[in-house]
Amino acid sequence: MDYTHLSEFTVRPGALTLWRAELAAGSDWATDERPFTSVHVRHCREVDAADPRPGRGRWIGTIFELDAPFDAAHWRETVRLWHARHEGLRTTLAPCTDGAADAEPRRLVCAPTAVAVTAEPVPGVSASEHINQYLTDILELRLSPLRWPHCLLATVEHAATGDFTVLVAADHSVLDAYSQAIVILELRALYAAVTRNEPPRESPTFGSSADFAHWERTGAAALTTDCEPVRYWRRFLDGSAGMLPRFEPAITSGGERSHRPQASVSRKLLSLTDLERIEQAVTGRGHRLSVAVFTALAIAYRRTFGYISLRAIMPIATRPDLRWLESMGWFVNVVPIDITLAPDLDIDSALETTRGTLRRSRIANDATWTRVLELLDCNDHPRFGISFLDIRVLPEHELVEALRGHTLRAESYSGDEVFFWIVRATDGLRLSTRFPASFPAVEMDRFLAEFTRAMTEFAHDPRSGGVPALPSVLGPAIPNASQVLRAEADTPAADSAPLTPARV
Repeated sequence: MDYTHLSEFTVRPGALTLWRAELAAGSDWATDERPFTSVHVRHCREVDAADPRPGRGRWIGTIFELDAPFDAAHWRETVRLWHARHEGLRTTLAPCTDGAADAEPRRLVCAPTAVAVTAEPVPGVSASEHINQYLTDILELRLSPLRWPHCLLATVEHAATGDFTVLVAADHSVLDAYSQAIVILELRALYAAVTRNEPPRESPTFGSSADFAHWERTGAAALTTDCEPVRYWRRFLDGSAGMLPRFEPAITSGGERSHRPQASVSRKLLSLTDLERIEQAVTGRGHRLSVAVFTALAIAYRRTFGYISLRAIMPIATRPDLRWLESMGWFVNVVPIDITLAPDLDIDSALETTRGTLRRSRIANDATWTRVLELLDCNDHPRFGISFLDIRVLPEHELVEALRGHTLRAESYSGDEVFFWIVRATDGLRLSTRFPASFPAVEMDRFLAEFTRAMTEFAHDPRSGGVPALPSVLGPAIPNASQVLRAEADTPAADSAPLTPARV
């Protein structure tokens, strides 16, 4: 499963239709006393209600090819059932009317039976390039955390091959990276049930994201400046003058926003053969692949740019109970990592240092990062993040690959953010990154080459008298598979897979 911009996915030509939820005639919203999550509230406050393109740089989504004939009535019912199943998709907000700057929005929810689905055919847009351009534009215009529906779907019917492409795009407030991954199999199963006139599968694992928000806000309210997670964060911020870390080489005088979209690179860095050799060696040293990945990043950061420590934030999945295993929503927290390796970069000691860092970071796993920053008077936002996922924890990942499943991110216009998404894919190690347009691509190439070199060194046996050859990473970029899930921690399997946690 590759992680790309929509422009990097070649949509096959066909008949384009947009699908959006709306309130059925005679239905209305009901006020719900449950809060929004802390990050949802923060996300909404950062959006200008007058912005004509609220989705610019903010939406995320999934695109795939459904291996079944297209039937408009069946698809309409599939989309309706999907919204009915997930309360988060039937939720919106009303701004607080008391005028206070820090007032929180009120939650509004409609009943499962209150959702209707409208089709919007788009005549004259059928060529691949035109479909991509049209969808990119419409998603920026329509998707917003302040205006329902917060999700928009599209289909492209391929009459010649008897199948169709599906796009699911949403504001980040109602979708996270794990949701992006599991929605493919969910919609496929729903469509099959509708086609066969069977009832959709019921499961207690489609839990309400509003119930999760109540759980998260209860935990956030219990945090104090004296609790261990907050002290952990304080020590982390003390090392950077109270600011969240940056990818230091990319800092320029350009500021936070840029009129140019960020550069985006997606590459396969290691073949499956090379990666399996590294995995075997790392396992023999007593570590998981995730430890090797973060260690290699720290080594590359020092070799390329000269920095002693690799300091970043790490997004992690926060689905603390099986009832949210298959939910659509935003179930993500952020934890800090600070990897400082010894000067000699001895492999065994470096791996052990990183392992200790990742284990210590777990103290912050359930401490809401936005609330922690409030307690520590930090108004900053994440600017340098790293995520790692072993794609094999996802259910039927080989089927998803066969369906050309890709997860999507909107183009970013940040002038100072750098993010890496690294995945252990079925065919090797892949990496995707976005970084400021002002940062030289050749410098990022150099960093990725050093990262790959460090990874290959983990498989080197000093007694063999040689270092494995460095794979080429300076050639043409190819799409990358990635998701933002927990590294070195429990990550749930999903959808039709056994409902047990898996280890990354």
